[in-house]
Amino acid sequence: MFMFNRLLVMSFFLIAGLLLANSISYSYDFAFEAENADTIEAPMEVADDDLASNRKYVWVEGAAASSDRDHQGWVEFVINLPEAGTYALWGKVIAWDGNSDSYWVTWQPADPDEDAQQTQNTEFRWNVVHGNEWHWDRINHWLDGGTFEREWELPAGETTLRVAGREDATKLDVIFITDNLSEDEAEVNPRNPGPEDQLATPVEPKEKLAVTWGKLKSQK
Repeated sequence: MFMFNRLLVMSFFLIAGLLLANSISYSYDFAFEAENADTIEAPMEVADDDLASNRKYVWVEGAAASSDRDHQGWVEFVINLPEAGTYALWGKVIAWDGNSDSYWVTWQPADPDEDAQQTQNTEFRWNVVHGNEWHWDRINHWLDGGTFEREWELPAGETTLRVAGREDATKLDVIFITDNLSEDEAEVNPRNPGPEDQLATPVEPKEKLAVTWGKLKSQK
């Protein structure tokens, strides 16, 4: 009987340990300032806003509903991914109206080396959710048949993310990368950059370091 009880107790702790291990998932996430781009191509530019993270953001300057510089300018980031996986992107944005609410987004090597501003390929068109205050929006495909959240399957190592102007006056403050593919903002919890993100140097137009992403976060 003693031996049976001992085996029962050991079995209980073994099962409890397995259940606890399975309840914990490990997720990579990383936030970085849009103005810390490795390359900023005019007329995309850095602008000031006391309510933005780090008090700066990027945009193609213009009034809401203006279109004189649409499909021009871009920011590009070199991002070293710590491991292969499937990732989603969220942007902290302001989009005033239907004429100032979109970008083109490509992330190589998952996406081809394509100039979406020239090809107008809707696979890379991001329809930004409207809002006159800073808010989070997951980067999507704005296809002719509807709008669908994007995912990128990428290898470990160097990748290149480009966010290119489609409609001027669309503001971009922060980009958040995660392998949590939920569409629920509360579950993903995108955030502004913090010390844990190990950011590269601030914007120095011709002297950039790659954005290094390496935070391991435990989630229950």
